[in-house]
Amino acid sequence: MADEVSGTIEKALAINLDPLKYGTIVEIGAGQEVARWFFQAGAAAGTVAKTMSAYDMKFSDEIYGESTDRRYVSRPRLERMLEREFELLVSRVREHRPAESTFFTFANTVAAQGFEKREECHGWMGVRFQTDPDLPPEDIILHVRMFDDTNVEQQDALGILGVNLIHGAYFHAHEPERLLQGLTDNLKWGRVEVDLIEFRGPTLGKIDNRLMALELVKANLTPAVLFDPSGRVAIPSEALYKRSVLGMRGEFHPVIGEGMKRFDHARDLFAEKCAAGKPAILMAEMTMSAIVNEGEIDTADFLERVNALTGLGFHVLISEFFRYFRVRQYLARHSQEPVAFVLGVDGFSRIMHEKFYEGLEGGILEGLGRLFPPGTTAYVYPEHVEDVLITLDDMPMAEHLQPIVTYLRERGQVVAVDDF
Repeated sequence: MADEVSGTIEKALAINLDPLKYGTIVEIGAGQEVARWFFQAGAAAGTVAKTMSAYDMKFSDEIYGESTDRRYVSRPRLERMLEREFELLVSRVREHRPAESTFFTFANTVAAQGFEKREECHGWMGVRFQTDPDLPPEDIILHVRMFDDTNVEQQDALGILGVNLIHGAYFHAHEPERLLQGLTDNLKWGRVEVDLIEFRGPTLGKIDNRLMALELVKANLTPAVLFDPSGRVAIPSEALYKRSVLGMRGEFHPVIGEGMKRFDHARDLFAEKCAAGKPAILMAEMTMSAIVNEGEIDTADFLERVNALTGLGFHVLISEFFRYFRVRQYLARHSQEPVAFVLGVDGFSRIMHEKFYEGLEGGILEGLGRLFPPGTTAYVYPEHVEDVLITLDDMPMAEHLQPIVTYLRERGQVVAVDDF
């Protein structure tokens, strides 16, 4: 059956062979890779009304209107492409197609690997489609990051991802988790990441996009998703760009408590290290293990925690990261500004346990090197253990590791906060 195929050619052909699905494919920045699969599959005349690439900025502005910020790889540009092309499609061909036809527009705008290497290869991709001829269209929008080394490889990946999205929209929109799982069919792990997906429309608009963000992490489409203080999913490269980060890991259940007191105190300590003129982003980070029980998310509990944290002005990062240094590496992908972590003695003692770094060729030295690059600080707060207050100086530690902590303290990268 059409909804059970997995090959890219087969997915494109399943659309092509349906005489009631008809649409437009417009692509900017990485060739006509999605359209190519439909033509290569055969019978595309029954599916594709038009394909187009508007690479020249002047042409793009004439067709879709000028961008006020002059950004062509952006969500507003993608949304304008979907809106404009769907309107044209329906107005020009509806009367000439069978009454039962459903129409779609696929669009992407991408900054792929070029002649000169780009700092980030990413793009926006979306499909506007009808589930029923008499209903307004639905939208599925996503943001993708690309990691292949060459332009040709990135084009190939985008083409496959685009076909998967169109096929998933028509055959799996009613079960969005399955749609997400199929987005990387025929793509090796690590070629792309999808760090945002949004469902909109008369039917899909009922889907909670915050829960779909979590599904991206569960499906290994991205290692982490970020919620901004308004509660919406944010693009990390945009939200964190040139911003310092003050972060804290935990389950935040409950949200208020001793951890928040430490955080408020550390914010004042960190202020002088922040990027000039910009206060630090306040980030609460939770691993998936903190919100998943036997493979299932306690939806109400998760949303309660996220709503409480964002209501306090936090960005919330939900990740698959078990080890601290992976959080630091993730932040470094998106900002080169100073980063600080707030933690108690117990948390820091786990960081200084060698078992924490099993599997790393360089062991604990490699792990700590990744965790404490220049510009990174850990504020370590005392904790009560059996009614005894334990400070960093009191923390039990293997003797041969003590010089490492001394070194980090002398560099100002580990700060013992004994009184606050």
